[in-house]
Amino acid sequence: MSKRNTSVAKREARERLRAERERQARREKVRRQAIVGGSALALLAVAGGIGVAVANMGDDADNTDWGAVRTQIEDGGSGEFAADAPANTSGEDGLTIRIGEDDAANTLTLFEDPRCPACANFEQNIGDSVRAGIDDGTFAVEYVFGSFLDDRLGGSGSKNALNALGAALDVSPSAFLDLQAALYSEEFHPAESSDAFADDERLIEIAQEVPELEGNADFESAVTDSAFAVWALQMSDKFDAAPDVSGTPTLKYNDEVVDVPKTPEDFAAVIEANSVQP
Repeated sequence: MSKRNTSVAKREARERLRAERERQARREKVRRQAIVGGSALALLAVAGGIGVAVANMGDDADNTDWGAVRTQIEDGGSGEFAADAPANTSGEDGLTIRIGEDDAANTLTLFEDPRCPACANFEQNIGDSVRAGIDDGTFAVEYVFGSFLDDRLGGSGSKNALNALGAALDVSPSAFLDLQAALYSEEFHPAESSDAFADDERLIEIAQEVPELEGNADFESAVTDSAFAVWALQMSDKFDAAPDVSGTPTLKYNDEVVDVPKTPEDFAAVIEANSVQP
């Protein structure tokens, strides 16, 4: 299980420090690109490759200034980033992702971080059982995502993946579920220390496995334009404020924390023991 820091004060301090580090890193990046770019262009001019160098120079895998997004939220929400929640959400600020029948008698709440390897293991082993429970009406599922591994390990892969998941949810709940399954799959989920999900193009590449997202220009624009970056950080804040959640994955069934099952049989036993009848 991946553990998070439960101190709000420490988290806020880390966010401020992280935002300042990101601003300094961007300034340093521009400086380095100016130096390296001048040398590269001089060499490529001899080889006749200036056009290619200019075309590729300055590419940034993650187009989102997450420090600026955080500042916008803290300043009341107005700024350059859209504050809209994806379609198919509900609740305050559109931070409730509930998939399943509206009148489902039971609710399974999953707390996950996109970079979390234990979450990937859970989804690979139990994800089909979760989908089956949604489909047969046994329960509805509410998803709450955090990004604490970005703070711990550095990078922005969790936040960036949340933006992409929001873009998928804006298409449909099924597109969201399919992208979530793809991101956590054995084929595509990176090592915890890897920040592969910070790469917009990598997320779009993975999304091509989802029929509703394959070649979907609106989805791709939402990923590269950071359409749901504000929502992603607000979702992460909701995760941080959740009671009785000390790591990922955490499962709550009808608001009670339950043990994380290792097998589909374990999951079925948990559901049977804790379900209420409609």
